[in-house]
Amino acid sequence: MKTTVNLRSVGAVCAIAILLLASGCKRHGKTSFSPFSPSTPDYTLDLQPLVSAKTMPTLHWPDFSDYQPMVQKFYDDRKYDLAWTKDGKPTPQAIAFVQAIQNVAAKGLNPEDYDASLWTGRPQQLSEKNPAALAQFDVAMTISVMRLISDLHIGRVNPQHFNFEIDSASKKYDLPQFLTDKAIGAADVPQLLASVEPDSEVYRQTEQALVHYMDLAKQQQQANADPLPMVANPVSQGGSYPAAQELWQRLQLEGDAGDDDAPKTYNKALSDAVKTYQSRHGITDDGRLTPQTVKSLNVPLADRVTQLQDSLERWRWLPDPYLNARLMVNLPEFVLRGYNEEHTLDFTMKVVVGKVKGDHETPVFTHMMKYLIFRPYWNVPVDIAKKELVPHMEANKDYLASKNYEVTNNKGVVLPNYTVHQVEHAMVLVREKPGPGNSLGLVKFMFPNQYDIYLHSTPETYLFNRTRRDFSHGCVRVQKPDGLAVWVLQGQQDWDLDKVQEAMNTGPDNHQVNLKKQLPIVIFYLTAIPAEDGKTHFFDDIYGYDAALQAVLTKGMPYPKAPEPVIPKTKPGDTA
Repeated sequence: MKTTVNLRSVGAVCAIAILLLASGCKRHGKTSFSPFSPSTPDYTLDLQPLVSAKTMPTLHWPDFSDYQPMVQKFYDDRKYDLAWTKDGKPTPQAIAFVQAIQNVAAKGLNPEDYDASLWTGRPQQLSEKNPAALAQFDVAMTISVMRLISDLHIGRVNPQHFNFEIDSASKKYDLPQFLTDKAIGAADVPQLLASVEPDSEVYRQTEQALVHYMDLAKQQQQANADPLPMVANPVSQGGSYPAAQELWQRLQLEGDAGDDDAPKTYNKALSDAVKTYQSRHGITDDGRLTPQTVKSLNVPLADRVTQLQDSLERWRWLPDPYLNARLMVNLPEFVLRGYNEEHTLDFTMKVVVGKVKGDHETPVFTHMMKYLIFRPYWNVPVDIAKKELVPHMEANKDYLASKNYEVTNNKGVVLPNYTVHQVEHAMVLVREKPGPGNSLGLVKFMFPNQYDIYLHSTPETYLFNRTRRDFSHGCVRVQKPDGLAVWVLQGQQDWDLDKVQEAMNTGPDNHQVNLKKQLPIVIFYLTAIPAEDGKTHFFDDIYGYDAALQAVLTKGMPYPKAPEPVIPKTKPGDTA
């Protein structure tokens, strides 16, 4: 019998065999059949070990374990096709990202976090005949770009690491998808980077201030001037200060003094310039040259640069609903700002914040204001009752009644009889009755949170005359509570000033008024801020939050991404 051979079938079998051999025996530089790049070399074997590792020795910060799953997904999705080179040379986008990295200090970031000094030499090592170098370049670029995009968008450190209640993680990008869709083919890399930053005018003004102060710090360093001599006692206008000319030159550097020649005495012009400087630095602005003023003037401008960098970091933490919040308290400034719906400033108001000493620091967090309470009770926290009330009760059994306090059980029923032992061991609760002498004043503004922190009025109005105002147990006392209540309740029934003041002075006790539209509020911490007068203002790091941030950043990458466990408040009572 004669056998007939089907040549078409033989050809098909041979083609399948060739495909199987090609897919099963990949080698460096050989042609692959990737759907991404049908006729380009296959770098899978060069990329995979780099991508699967959690460290890369050629990086400035070799440990990229926090980004490794995203780097892996990026290359998995693109079938291990190179992203940042073509024909053995960097793509225009890679070159643009390197240029952006070189200039990233102007955005308050550390260029070395993204290998700034290492990128110059890397392209010189590239060649189509050196697949290992191409793979190294590609992965290093991917890691650097991911780090840069993330840091500009949500900041370097998770704010919850510091027990701040700010959910920056909620606005994270899908970085592999972001790089694929927007970065590797970007037509305008600077515009792309600007788009990932906070869309806030104050943030952009802070970036501008940073660039200005970086230049001033460079000028100061080049001048290498001696620190101004300290004063033992304040120097007033007409007084004597031997370094008057040097003081004038220092004030000229930041624009607090004019272009006139330096005076030889502490005259009116010098006193006015000092007053301008004081108003920008949270110092009593009386124009007298005090020890505090000289100490502030001697702070290197490089330190002011760091303060602006810290401010930019915190702006990046804010979720979108709070980026342009209607209400913002800046703790080290002791100021509350209110904005309209177009985020134009409506008012500023002095506030009193938590004491530096005694573990009463006001925390940083975001929340929604939901309601007001007129003529509130103050439910005294157990630790305050134990520390501040019990000693007086031991000396005077009628102390609580004489100070307008009453004692209740856990259901709010007033108890006519109680003991010091019961108060000390939280077997009963103490509360201060409503009225003008109540520690919370006559109204409190509620945004329920784990810290039990809120805004409220106060009978201790004299504290608003102080320049430094950290006197509370943690809550924020407001200077003009009636005006704030009218502003918060605007457009809601007929809550004008007369009605608000009536509710505060003669209305029912513990009267709750819910807001029809909740207001986003940010309790924030900026020791450097471009203010409404067009000048940059600086404040003391009263709580050490800047120092804590710098301590983390100094250690280098990877920065803390996962939050530290937060210990919620468990004891009853209201912070005051």
